[in-house]
Amino acid sequence: MFLISKKVIDSFIDNIWLEEGLSNNTLSSYRSDIECFAIWIEGLYKRSILDNISNEYIDRWFSENFFVIKSTTSNRRLASLRKFYTWALREKLIKNNPCLLTRTSKQDKNVPKTLSENQVEELLKAPNIETDRGVRDRAMLETMYSTGLRVSELINLKINNINLSDGIVHVVMGKGGKDRIVPLGEESMYWIERYTSSTRCKFPVSNKNILFITSRLKAMTRQAFWQMVKKYSVLAKIDTHLSPHVLRHAFATHLLNHGADLRVVQMLLGHSNISTTQIYTHIANERLRQLHYIHHPRY
Repeated sequence: MFLISKKVIDSFIDNIWLEEGLSNNTLSSYRSDIECFAIWIEGLYKRSILDNISNEYIDRWFSENFFVIKSTTSNRRLASLRKFYTWALREKLIKNNPCLLTRTSKQDKNVPKTLSENQVEELLKAPNIETDRGVRDRAMLETMYSTGLRVSELINLKINNINLSDGIVHVVMGKGGKDRIVPLGEESMYWIERYTSSTRCKFPVSNKNILFITSRLKAMTRQAFWQMVKKYSVLAKIDTHLSPHVLRHAFATHLLNHGADLRVVQMLLGHSNISTTQIYTHIANERLRQLHYIHHPRY
């Protein structure tokens, strides 16, 4: 009889980290889900057995513990169990996978909020470029919209991550520990050049060579960048809820609206799975329907 011991869970986590290069947060979620299931099984058997678990026990675990949680959370926990038992079967710790017959919960499509191209233009023009801070903020906003970087990736950019002669930014160790190269647009290149030559050069290279620094010569925090975006959304008179991540959504949606290939957008965003990127096609398809409605002669 095999047990869902700490040693077994550690081996599973090490394996998926080596094979898939998942982020620490994702690995922590897997560990938490498996440990939660192990504790529940231990309550039934007085030990956290790994084998001799049937599909009925998987269904019972969900029905007893997670009937009021969001379907997305329930499905994530099922995905954790499926991956765990697939690994256990491959390692010959069990003879049958008890998760094969358990179905995921039906969930609504989570379509991300985005901005129109006009709203983005107004947001980008909101900083006062007569000040050093305004030039920095404009450069940050232009870079985020041009590249679709995550907030954590943007605020941790280093000077040597930017290559203006080639027009690229090297994103080092993005989500999941994967590096990627993203092209820079002409506008973002202009504002980065203006910022580095007129504002950033006034300060010593400090704090691990961070590109966008605060008045304290430190990297900006995620919270500070969120407040910055919130301030400029008010100045730009954007009445929809706006967070830094919405600029990333706008980047992806506008690319698709202008004919970009979904696989290319996936690479630019740094998504490991194409299904993550496909959420943007719902927004792009809505734009296609609007254009069809406006221009088709049968309407």
